[in-house]
Amino acid sequence: MEGGDGGVAVAGQGVLSSGAAAATVRELLQDECYSDFLNEDFDVKTYTSQSIHQAVIAEQLAKLAQGISQLDKELHLQVVARHEDLLAQATGIESLEGVLQMMQTRIGALQGAVDRMKAKIVEPYNKIVARTAQLARLQGETEHEQGRVRERETQNLKQAPGSELSAQSLTRGSNSRTTRS
Repeated sequence: MEGGDGGVAVAGQGVLSSGAAAATVRELLQDECYSDFLNEDFDVKTYTSQSIHQAVIAEQLAKLAQGISQLDKELHLQVVARHEDLLAQATGIESLEGVLQMMQTRIGALQGAVDRMKAKIVEPYNKIVARTAQLARLQGETEHEQGRVRERETQNLKQAPGSELSAQSLTRGSNSRTTRS
């Protein structure tokens, strides 16, 4: 629930302005105790060993606990202030998860259909390729055998009486066969 000045009403705390929340966070960020944690090259072991050497462990633990408490309060205030937005986002995320699940199901079904179609196409294609290769081999063998048959016929005609006429007719016959092919 918002107050007239853009602040947020919190149970038992009245209206808290967003400026006060920002100031609290700024205070935490400017405190030396917390600035070490914000560095890109922060190292837990180094920080711990320095704290032990300086013998200020109890003091730093108390400050850290106080900072954690302030951050928890600020987080709570931010959640309360943006409660409806957060719920809307959570609902949106749930609906997106539903849509994603549905899309994954559909993609799976589509993939299954593609696999089935692939099987229906690949198997006949492979058969056609194999049969074409077999046919090419058979044609080669047939041509080879036809050549051998012509050679035998030529030899038989040459050995037979009157082979000169027969050889010429055979040559003409084979020429007419090859020109027809």
